Amino acid sequence: MATHHQVLIIGGGTAGIMTAAQLLKQNKSKDIAIIEPASTHYYQPAWTLVGAGTYDYEKTGKPMADVIPNRAKWIKDKATGFDADNNTVHTTTSGDITYDYLVVAPGLAYDFSLVPGLGEAMDKGVVCSNYTDPKHTWDVVKNFKGGTALFTQPATPIKCGGAPQKIMYLAESHWAKSSTRSKTDVVFATAGTVIFGVKEIAKTLMEVVDRKDINLRFNHKLVEVDAANKIAWYELTKDISAGGCVIMSGDDDSKYLDKAFQYNYKDVKVTVKDGRYGIHYDMLHTAPPSVAPDFVRKSNLVNETGWVDVDKHTMQHNKYPNIFSLGDVTGLPTAKTGAAIRKQVPIVVDNIDLMIKSNKMGSKSYNGYSSCPLVTDYGKMVLAEFDYDQNFIPDPKLKNMFISDSSKEHWRLWMLKKYGLPYLYWNKMLKGKDV
Repeated sequence: MATHHQVLIIGGGTAGIMTAAQLLKQNKSKDIAIIEPASTHYYQPAWTLVGAGTYDYEKTGKPMADVIPNRAKWIKDKATGFDADNNTVHTTTSGDITYDYLVVAPGLAYDFSLVPGLGEAMDKGVVCSNYTDPKHTWDVVKNFKGGTALFTQPATPIKCGGAPQKIMYLAESHWAKSSTRSKTDVVFATAGTVIFGVKEIAKTLMEVVDRKDINLRFNHKLVEVDAANKIAWYELTKDISAGGCVIMSGDDDSKYLDKAFQYNYKDVKVTVKDGRYGIHYDMLHTAPPSVAPDFVRKSNLVNETGWVDVDKHTMQHNKYPNIFSLGDVTGLPTAKTGAAIRKQVPIVVDNIDLMIKSNKMGSKSYNGYSSCPLVTDYGKMVLAEFDYDQNFIPDPKLKNMFISDSSKEHWRLWMLKKYGLPYLYWNKMLKGKDV
């Protein structure tokens, strides 16, 4: 016999907990259950700082039991599939659970098969990722003695698109305190065509890249990692313009460089083979290739790109009106960040609350707001806040912190990242308070 809940939430991450907390704040009598197998809830934004040796990993986790709202029922189990036509979620051990309203917020999963060799190499030796093991990242950064430091990311959507460069800026600062930096080439290789999609932020980041003497390589799609030979293999996602050059050899071809591929060229060792371009590294930091969790990807709730198919302004599912989704698992054309969730939750909560009361949707609309706190140095940060159209939309509250332009580096923004945001997260956001 299936158990039933008025509102069933899949996921005890930022999105699931905040949604439950705000729903209960609005109406204490709601019957809400959260399906979540993990016993620890992590504040992942701090992992960038853990990887740079400036935040304690232990402080980024709290017991799941402490963050799930008291009046919500915690089903410590894994969701395994959906029968959305019959308002049912399947689980590993708790059987079928039915619902009036479903909130799909399990976050994302990593699929290492998308980059052969990366799974075996990840978090071992000189290959690291703040996404999976930030403590190992710090070990790699502090033990690095020079050579090619390669920072890269896969071509899939990832959590916080800025994270793969934040650790690079901090690592470079760390090395600059010793003789390591003078023996190091720092390379950032990305499938993207710009350092950041918001013009005002990109301008500042290019100044940081100049100051830190970093080689940017654009249109580089990571396709394989050969850990034994320490080579990251790329496909170039844009044809080399006629007469342009990506530098295939150590000759001084830099004056012919195609700006679509290279900025601030460094002569690091590369191998070209079968149309692929291999960069030899002495340390490698990357984000793992990200996808929706299996049980979501194999369901009929996803769009053609494999993410949950929702209306981008209301978060309501495009086929099932009593299903909502938010956070990293959604197919929304914006960055997957906790800050985006902060603005998505009130809209989902308002809609579910009104549907329960009067079977109609609310009028609130999500504009694609997301934000990426881009740490550029120990003690410096830029705050990229933007919408669906990549417009720069700084929070007016920053003025209270005496920050007149958050697209410029500021120590007060660093303080916000290191102290302010974690405090707000644990004490306000997860408790359903507006911040």
